[in-house]
Amino acid sequence: MSKYTDLAMERRSQFTSGGKPAWNCCQSVVSVFARDAGYDEDTCMKAATYFRGGMQMGSVCGAVTGSLLALGLAGVEDPQAANDLIRKVRDHHQGMINCRDLLRINAENGGEKMPHCNAMIRECIGYVEEILREKGKL
Repeated sequence: MSKYTDLAMERRSQFTSGGKPAWNCCQSVVSVFARDAGYDEDTCMKAATYFRGGMQMGSVCGAVTGSLLALGLAGVEDPQAANDLIRKVRDHHQGMINCRDLLRINAENGGEKMPHCNAMIRECIGYVEEILREKGKL
């Protein structure tokens, strides 16, 4: 694992008093790249608040959204790089990037939500790192 993945998983191990992760998937991805991109982590966390659960409606996975936000913060202005990231996620998840679909398939295969989401976070952080290295941003 990388320093980014380690930090994201450390954050995901923190829970609210209601038993939910204190950091949603989008926050977990975008915030770990914030400092290196010259942004405040807390501000990024706040900006990513409502991108959980596929923008709170089962749409695009928060880890994917956080990845795209992280690329933007790092100054990656390359639509092809963003499209490649999305393609890689789809290639690894039966063509799906929507939270609702990813969680449904995971549940149908006997998986639990938290480990699935953590795996999505790790996967997406890896893609961001790969792109940032290719672009000379890491």
